[in-house]
Amino acid sequence: MRKQSSGDSENQTTWLILVGFGELQHLGFLPFTFFLAIYVVTVGGNALIVLAVASSRTLHTPMYFFLCHFSLLEIGYTSNIMPQLLQSFLKGREAISLVSCLVQFYTFASLAAVECLLLSAMSYDRYLAICHPLRYPVLMSPWLCGCLAAGVWVSGFSFSAFTLALAAPLTLCPGNREIDHYFCDFAPVVGLFCGDVGVMWAAGVSISGFLTLVPFLLIVASYAFILRTVLQIPSGHGRQKAFSTCSSHLSVVGVYYGTLIVVYVAPTDHMAPLFRKAFSVLYTVFTPMVNPIIYSLKNQEVKGALHRLWEQLIPSDTPLRGNRTASDFFLDSSLAPSSKSRGLETTLKR
Repeated sequence: MRKQSSGDSENQTTWLILVGFGELQHLGFLPFTFFLAIYVVTVGGNALIVLAVASSRTLHTPMYFFLCHFSLLEIGYTSNIMPQLLQSFLKGREAISLVSCLVQFYTFASLAAVECLLLSAMSYDRYLAICHPLRYPVLMSPWLCGCLAAGVWVSGFSFSAFTLALAAPLTLCPGNREIDHYFCDFAPVVGLFCGDVGVMWAAGVSISGFLTLVPFLLIVASYAFILRTVLQIPSGHGRQKAFSTCSSHLSVVGVYYGTLIVVYVAPTDHMAPLFRKAFSVLYTVFTPMVNPIIYSLKNQEVKGALHRLWEQLIPSDTPLRGNRTASDFFLDSSLAPSSKSRGLETTLKR
């Protein structure tokens, strides 16, 4: 599909076609309604976590500071892709300008990079809290939290900007303008250009590999030290409490990297395009929805804050009883008699 404002320059062919899930258009409103519900749950769930943390003073700690950033990231991540995905269920093929396609790719790549870096920052916070409990308030100061968060966001968007800048001297290939996907991912975008695309391809693969692998190795190293420290706690109940502060983050890491491996590492070239796009849905649609569910189900403090927020929004004559928050839970003195263990017990509340 060609739209030219003036001149015959190839670069003025700026309209593309996103194929999307046109194959499912015959199903009517069923897939549209299903994915719209997922989008509402994703945005609502992550927004509730931000509100719960903001409204509860007990959650004004580094771990929940990073969790707020993570929830805001997930809202932006899914909002960048879901509107066009929903349109594809209703209209089938969708026209998109080249500029809009590149902006969507840049936003998607940047937020994906930020997510990897943020997960590693969250694991570093848990490492300091459990392995260095007595020094944790000093080591993980508000200033350091702010620097880590700012560094994560700036780094993610900067690396992606460098990759996108490599496309500037390239020209669009003549002929087909179709992108057999529901959003502008890296491979379909590179396939649009002619010329020396090998440099852009190599740079994109190298940067994405670096931003995926290095944070993952940092996460693995952090949890290796955490595991060693926790196993030194003599009380089984104390070990369980220590692990409980990491279970939500560890579950999110497993879901995120698991879906990335399925989509980008597992061989999918032999699959039909519909199935390849379905695999991409795993990490662009379902992962952002699952993350707030994991944190609300596995984290007692978040559950308690959500209950209090619910009571504030909808007052009830019969207050909830028997809800122990993690703050109360960690006031027990069963971790270990050593000073490090007592410090760990105090720090876990943070």
